[in-house]
Amino acid sequence: MKLKGATQLETPLFDTLLTHVDTNPIAFHIPGHKGGKGMDPEFRDFIGENALKIDLINIAPLDDLHHPKAAIAEAERLAAEAFRADETFFSVQGTSSAIMAMIMGVVGPNEKIIVPRNVHKSVMSALVLTGAHPVFIHPEYDETYGIAHGITASAVERALEMHPDTKAVLVINPTYFGIAGDLERIVAVAHAQDVPVLVDEAHGVHLPFHDELPLSAMQAGADVAATSVHKLGGSMTGSSILNVRRGLVSPERIHAMLSMITTTSTSYLLLASLDAARRQLATKGEAMNERALTLARTARTAINNMPHLSVYGHAELHSESTYALDETKILVSVRELGITGFEVEKYLRETHRIEVEMSDLLNVLFIVTSADDESTIQALIDGMRDVVSVYDQSGNDSLSIMLPEIPPLALSPRDAFYEETETIPLENAVGRISAEFIMVYPPGIPIIIPGELITTSTLEYIMANIEAGLPVQGLEDESLQMIKVIQQTKAIR
Repeated sequence: MKLKGATQLETPLFDTLLTHVDTNPIAFHIPGHKGGKGMDPEFRDFIGENALKIDLINIAPLDDLHHPKAAIAEAERLAAEAFRADETFFSVQGTSSAIMAMIMGVVGPNEKIIVPRNVHKSVMSALVLTGAHPVFIHPEYDETYGIAHGITASAVERALEMHPDTKAVLVINPTYFGIAGDLERIVAVAHAQDVPVLVDEAHGVHLPFHDELPLSAMQAGADVAATSVHKLGGSMTGSSILNVRRGLVSPERIHAMLSMITTTSTSYLLLASLDAARRQLATKGEAMNERALTLARTARTAINNMPHLSVYGHAELHSESTYALDETKILVSVRELGITGFEVEKYLRETHRIEVEMSDLLNVLFIVTSADDESTIQALIDGMRDVVSVYDQSGNDSLSIMLPEIPPLALSPRDAFYEETETIPLENAVGRISAEFIMVYPPGIPIIIPGELITTSTLEYIMANIEAGLPVQGLEDESLQMIKVIQQTKAIR
């Protein structure tokens, strides 16, 4: 088959796998199930023969993800072309590994990186691995929906003025809820100081393929973007990509970091699904997005017209951090209905067989893709109409959620991770350095992270949330009475 110079209509890696299977090879290599023949029959029959035939290892005809020179290299080249990057690298360990690799490839021990306070836990893992120091920026907070948006260009500019030795800026764009900030302006502010912009684009793989969606990271000029293809792009769960722009970062170093944390037993099922998903997005992405947007708008209108429900829409876009909206994410506030989003999720599951993307105290989130159709959208509308009829109660307007202050960072997350710890009563923790995360949903912003000093105001905020019955999470002690802190060195007598 042709490799070099393949077009977006082709799938060089997937085709290579099919060609190899057609030779009917006699395998004396792993995986030991050898096309499913050595596998539990019930599982084999359910998964299917074709999938198991391409569950292979990096033998010579199939190329090697760690040192791609043939089919994988060409598949990644086509992906870079489709996503408007200079280089694209495949990840078979999700966007978490991609995020870790892009941070590890740009910052090192004791170097500073600007990050939103509401980052994914993979960012904190990268900080532990690199020994870098985070400069936190609070995201803008939406009091109506109780959610965190992104950070603003103005906040980034102030942070760079205060920390001119910063090595990188990390941005979440779009957010989990499909809300995008003015990423182009953030990039311009950072690039004016020769600081690269790294983007957690877990929920934005489809953005480059429709003009009515927010700009993608590469379209906005960002330097690196970790992008989940499996979330909204049609590949298999756990398959993602890293898009890189040359200039302020080294693609070779980022790829080396990704290779360092990636298994050598790479899944060709996941790799092939990335190759096929890229082809579908590049050749049919606009039509797929148009279908998803049309279906989502039908659901949005119907749900928004129901009593006591409100859907986050374009009318709520009012600031640098709420600059654009992905309408395929349907965020529904149930605050006025008088019940929690958790209760809505449970009711929809048990009564209508509907599984939601997320629920919290105030909201429920639905994701619409081109895989939906009129029947699934009608089921969603009917389910929400039933919720309203069953649970019409007094509202939660009295509920108030405030942002906590960011405590002082006494130790880097890396140092805190490796220090000896002890467990003490939470009420006695003022003045100690936390070894645990504590957060509350909503808004999902950490109150404290490992390495931060527990202050009086921090403890008061935590206790106020606990007393209010809000879902405080993160502590190993589920009773929320004890906390792990850095062990204090006792004087030698």
